[in-house]
Amino acid sequence: MSDDAADSPSDVARRVHERMLRRVGGAHDTEGVISRRLVGDLVRQDAPLLADDLVAAATDAVLARVRGLGPLDPLLVDPSVTDVMVNGGGAVWVERHGHVAATGLVPTEATVLHLIERVVAPLGLQVDRAHPMVDGRLADGSRVHAVVRPLAVDGPCLTIRRFGARPVRLDEMAGPALEQLLVWAVRARCNLVVSGGAGAGKTTLLNALAGAIPADERVITIEDAAELRLPRPHVVRLEARPGNAEGIGEVSIRQLVRGALRMRPDRIVVGEVRAGEALDMLQAMNTGHEGSLSTCHANSPDDALRRLETMVAMGEVALPHAVVREQIESALDLVVQVARRADGGRVVVAMAEVGQLDDRGRLGTRPLTEGGRLVRLPDRPARAVGAPAPDAAWLDR
Repeated sequence: MSDDAADSPSDVARRVHERMLRRVGGAHDTEGVISRRLVGDLVRQDAPLLADDLVAAATDAVLARVRGLGPLDPLLVDPSVTDVMVNGGGAVWVERHGHVAATGLVPTEATVLHLIERVVAPLGLQVDRAHPMVDGRLADGSRVHAVVRPLAVDGPCLTIRRFGARPVRLDEMAGPALEQLLVWAVRARCNLVVSGGAGAGKTTLLNALAGAIPADERVITIEDAAELRLPRPHVVRLEARPGNAEGIGEVSIRQLVRGALRMRPDRIVVGEVRAGEALDMLQAMNTGHEGSLSTCHANSPDDALRRLETMVAMGEVALPHAVVREQIESALDLVVQVARRADGGRVVVAMAEVGQLDDRGRLGTRPLTEGGRLVRLPDRPARAVGAPAPDAAWLDR
């Protein structure tokens, strides 16, 4: 028992949490088994003279330690926060509306390590000096990346990319003309790749595009971390799995793409292609799975095609460059470029049609937009049988 008058709620919370750890060998309560009443009783036992409002504050602090991510929880429930960054040394920064700012929170190194362990342990992963870098996700789909010593020189670093609580509509990312063309492209079963930089809104646009997929189609999504929440009734979500601490049990995106082909998909949506799975994705598009969607990191539609060619070359099959370009030309119809504005909004900034190979075997794109305005319609026909052609009335005059 302590000197209540000198105690702060955080002091009491720390002691109660340590007591719970000693009793049960761990106090993670991801399923909400530990009740508020139980914690309140423990707080009163530790500090019986503490005022009621301070008891409530200490109880909240203990529950934050045993559920969720403790001191980061208020940031993770703030809808304006898109990224939470804990730097080596403990300083916590957040991104709101495209701007990064310090929060004033400075958790200890032990606290940050505890938070990282709380994220990765339920996933069967391990982070320590032998495995100092790990990727994971929270229950809401938010992506988590952690780096600890010796790679993180100043102390453990934790980065959380929030999964948006509110789905973004297509008309929030594209003007009326582009919106109509994108909806047509999805319904006409064109194969699309969304390109852009990190945090540009590629996954956000995929979610918005999925709203145009007919409700009776079976869609299979494949991702590193399951972020997509497609607003469709018949969706099968697959998630890649890294190897455990012994390097056993890995299931790659490439394996999932191959497996998805046996699951009777109408469409396949790959959250992001980064390596050899690009070839499997292109082959799926070329073998009857029209209307498939994916994303890649690239600075422009032309760069996206070059990136895809490079990623195919990273695979196990050493295909000639000419063959790879023929696969890309045959499989892809449109490339949509997204970017993040200064205010944090994500928008479609360019759209291009995949061109034809020229006499020298080079592959490029035919821009459909200028300055974000739709000025041309695609020449490629719809892949869906009986789908109408795009309407010239959609062009920005």
